[in-house]
Amino acid sequence: MYALFEDGGRFHTGRVMSDGDASSQIELASGKRTKVKAAAVLMRFAAPEPEALVAQAQALASELDLDLAWQFAPDEEFSFTDLASDYFGAGGAAGRTVEQAAALFALFGAPHYFRRLGKGLFRKAPEETVKAALLGIEKKKRIAEQVDAWTAELVAGGCPQPVRDELYRILFKPDKNAPAYKAVVAASQRSGRAPLDLLTAAGAIDSPYQFHWRRFLFEHFPKGTGFADVTAPAVRDPLPLAPVEAFSIDDSATTEIDDALSLQGLGSGTVIVGIHIAAPALAFVPESDVDRVARERLSTVYIPGHKLTMLPGAVVDAYTLVEGSEPPVVSLYVTVDEASGEMVGHETRLERVRIAANLRHDVIELDDAALDAGAVPALPFGAELAFLHRFARGLKAAREVVRGKPESFNRPDYAFRIVRPPDDDTIHGDEGVEITERRRGSPLDLVVAEAMILANSTWGGWLAECGVPAIYRSQASLAPGVKVRMGTRPAPHAGIGVAHYAWSTSPLRRYVDLVNQWQIIACVRHGRSAALAAPFKPNDVGLLAIVSDFDATYGEYNRFQSAIERYWSLQWLRQHDVQSLTAATMKDGLVRAETLPLVFRAEGAQALPRGIRVQVRITGIDLLTLDLHANLLARLDEGSPASAAVAEDSDDEEAQSGPITIAVDVTNDKPSASAEAETADPAGPGHAPRQVAEPAA
Repeated sequence: MYALFEDGGRFHTGRVMSDGDASSQIELASGKRTKVKAAAVLMRFAAPEPEALVAQAQALASELDLDLAWQFAPDEEFSFTDLASDYFGAGGAAGRTVEQAAALFALFGAPHYFRRLGKGLFRKAPEETVKAALLGIEKKKRIAEQVDAWTAELVAGGCPQPVRDELYRILFKPDKNAPAYKAVVAASQRSGRAPLDLLTAAGAIDSPYQFHWRRFLFEHFPKGTGFADVTAPAVRDPLPLAPVEAFSIDDSATTEIDDALSLQGLGSGTVIVGIHIAAPALAFVPESDVDRVARERLSTVYIPGHKLTMLPGAVVDAYTLVEGSEPPVVSLYVTVDEASGEMVGHETRLERVRIAANLRHDVIELDDAALDAGAVPALPFGAELAFLHRFARGLKAAREVVRGKPESFNRPDYAFRIVRPPDDDTIHGDEGVEITERRRGSPLDLVVAEAMILANSTWGGWLAECGVPAIYRSQASLAPGVKVRMGTRPAPHAGIGVAHYAWSTSPLRRYVDLVNQWQIIACVRHGRSAALAAPFKPNDVGLLAIVSDFDATYGEYNRFQSAIERYWSLQWLRQHDVQSLTAATMKDGLVRAETLPLVFRAEGAQALPRGIRVQVRITGIDLLTLDLHANLLARLDEGSPASAAVAEDSDDEEAQSGPITIAVDVTNDKPSASAEAETADPAGPGHAPRQVAEPAA
């Protein structure tokens, strides 16, 4: 005697070895014996053999007309044997056994037609349920057919439009139930090609540059790059006009001019240095319409040839420090002994200031040697610039004493210019690119950088004295691996050499600075009691949330900027048919190019120590993955600027450029930069922000 029983939603057959009141011992075809409860045994039969029964019943079940069976079935509950008799009619014993098993398999496999009640009992589903289920089955069938068709097209080298439309979602945030995703996965498996290679060959990615750009927008600007319709509010409170003529120092393309400088008393023995910061925080408050726009974006995004501003253009225009305007500002006035260059006091005011000039550092430059010799540049505000340069050098020297070691910037910055028609705002990625070296620590850079560090450190300390919470940047020591952190508690910044450091000088393009400006304004208005009047109170969870969101978002923006700068560096190599590069070794086979912002792996350099000059041959460039393939040609002399910079890099290097990581198994050998950068001033569209670097240990 044989039995058919259910266990865990599956049917099994075997020979009955013994029977009890509550269970039976059944031997399976494998020879294994199992104890089966009596209630689980659905059929007992003498013929045919179990394996033959299952095979015949499954074949018959596949032919069973479920719609007809549903019509035959009674409205009340019924057993599979009842349905077999009604559907198949009378027959021989062995035939009835196969028919009953077939009915059982068919009923069990059609839950949209028949509901299971247990112990071989069923009830037919309502007509509405059946119709809805059949529609769903038909829809799935059509989708499966569509997936098969798209898969075949992809394997053949074409790209269906739905796959093209969903490209970035498929690669980076896939819905694994979506037909387009299933088609790509199936085509990848069938063709034996990685999804990215498959899609590239199919023509889904027609421009590597647009691929990087659209990926970034997909991940960070899914609703588009436009702004909500907001109006720049005017400053309500009357502000006095400062009795100074201020000037800014920026790149020619800069529109978000956050900072300007002024001097009073030059030649009198006591000089007052004014640092004037655009003050949008005087015009709107947290949770206002404009604030919500800034809070969502958190920072301006800079890439060569383009930028996405944190604030709408009309809002930027209302508060930027453009030449000829008298905008609202938060001013830090520092009193300096003209002879010694020592600071003897400072004061913060809320006011308006006349912007007499927007000086452009890519148009004018100061000569170090002439300044050291006491010469006054024949430039607008030449005398002021000469004094500010001496003052800046003194500030830098004082910080280096606190740091315990001099700052050393052997690695240059680079400026990128995309050559395109003036009436074409779209970057296609195949335009000509000019890359020029920008020396760190040039006189104008030094003037601006030290002024901004002075303002950020002075205001950071003042906020702490007033007990007003703010967003600080700190670094516990210069030891390798100790990174710069952002938090709401004041702490020293060892990398810069100051006791407190709170970004406050770029409120038009960095949300942290805007937040800190609100807190500074409260200190100006309320002094020591400002903690109760400031928008953000001590232990404010909202402030902690801003820190977390900004830190993550700002990091992503900077990584994207590095990726696009790497793209244009690789494009420059292609456009100039560069076959080899001089570089300096880093670690694990990584090298840093001497004349381009590129770090890459060079085969054969793994065994060389750090800081060795080498010549490498370029063997391949992939603009999609941003890979630069190279191998070692020769070892050159030691002691170049690049090798000196590498020697000063910490072992814990933070990525500054490298291959991108794509969610389809593209590897990432991205190295890391030696020093986290404190941005003092943007260089405008087409260039990275000008940076005051936190030097490496």
